[in-house]
Amino acid sequence: MDVDLNKWYRANIDKKEFKKLCKKSDWQGFKHMFIYFSALFIAGYLAYITWGTWWCVLFFFIYGSIWGCSDALWHETGHRTAFKSKFWNDFFYYIAGFMDNFEPVRWRHSHFHHHSYTIFNDPYDFEILVKKPTDLIWFFSLFVPFSGFLYIHKSLHWETIKHAFGVTTDVMKVCVPEKERSKCRWSARSHVFIWVTTIAASIYFQSWLPLLYIILPNFYGKTLITLFGATQHAGLKEDIKDHRHSTRTVKLNPIFSFLYWQMEYHIEHHMFPQVPSYNLPKLHELIKDQMPPIRKGLWGAYKEIIPALYKQSKNPDYKIDLLVPSKI
Repeated sequence: MDVDLNKWYRANIDKKEFKKLCKKSDWQGFKHMFIYFSALFIAGYLAYITWGTWWCVLFFFIYGSIWGCSDALWHETGHRTAFKSKFWNDFFYYIAGFMDNFEPVRWRHSHFHHHSYTIFNDPYDFEILVKKPTDLIWFFSLFVPFSGFLYIHKSLHWETIKHAFGVTTDVMKVCVPEKERSKCRWSARSHVFIWVTTIAASIYFQSWLPLLYIILPNFYGKTLITLFGATQHAGLKEDIKDHRHSTRTVKLNPIFSFLYWQMEYHIEHHMFPQVPSYNLPKLHELIKDQMPPIRKGLWGAYKEIIPALYKQSKNPDYKIDLLVPSKI
C-alpha cells in the first residue's frame, strides 16, 4: 500500500515562510511545560488541602482535566516538535506517554500510521476516535467520567496489560516493527509496574489519594480532551487524500488552545506535520484561503458533528460535505 505522504494534497505556501514556521524552539517547549505542570500542581494541591470536603471534587475534576490534556504533550513531543532538542522531546514524551496511557513505543509507530492512513483504508489507522458510530450511547458515554470502566476490556489499559504479558496484538502486528516489539513489551511492563505500585500504596496507606493522583485521572479527567479530540475527524469523509475533507480545524479560546497545544489547527497539522504546534496559527493565516471555513469553538464544531453522527448511525455512508476551495 502506498504511504507516500507527498502524494496527499498540500496547500501552496511560500517556501521561505514555510522554512521559518518549521523552526523548533526549546524556549517554547519549556514555557509550555512550566505553565502546564504548574497548573497541574496547583490544582492537585488545592484538591489535597480540601480533601474531605465537597471542594475536592471540583479541584480533582480540574486536576484530572489538566492531566488528561497530557495527550497534547504526548502528541507534540512524539512529533519531536515541542523542543529543538531531541533529548527533551523524548524525555517529556515518555512522561506524557505514561500520563496519557499511551505506551510510548506502540504509539510512536501507530501515530506514523495515523498520518499515513488518516481515515483511509481502515484498519491501518488505529487512532481515529470516531468514524461512523452505530452506537450513539457508546459515543456519548466517552464524555462521562469513569465510563471507561464499562469498556475496560476494550481499553488502552487492557492493551498495555496484554503487551506486558507478551501478547502480540493486531496494532503491534501492523504498526510496530518486529525488532521494536520487545522494547514495546518492556515499556508496557514499566507502566503496569507503576500501576501496581500505586494500587499497593493506596492499600497500604488506606487512602484513595495515590489512585486519584496517578491512575484514576485517565478515568475521571478525559471529558475535556475527548471533547477536543473528537472534533478532529468525526463525521468527515474517508478514503480521500485531501485532509481538508477528512480533518477539521476549530478556533478555540486561549485557555483551551493552550491545553490542546494548538492542535485545534488539525488540517494544518496533518498537511504539514513538521510545523511545531506553536506555529500552526501563523500557518493557518498563510493558507486559510485554501481551507474550509474554520469552526468557531467547540459549539461550532459539535453543532456539525452531532447531527452527522446521528445520520451515520442510521446511514453509515453519510458524510459531511464540506465547502472546500478548488485546488490551486
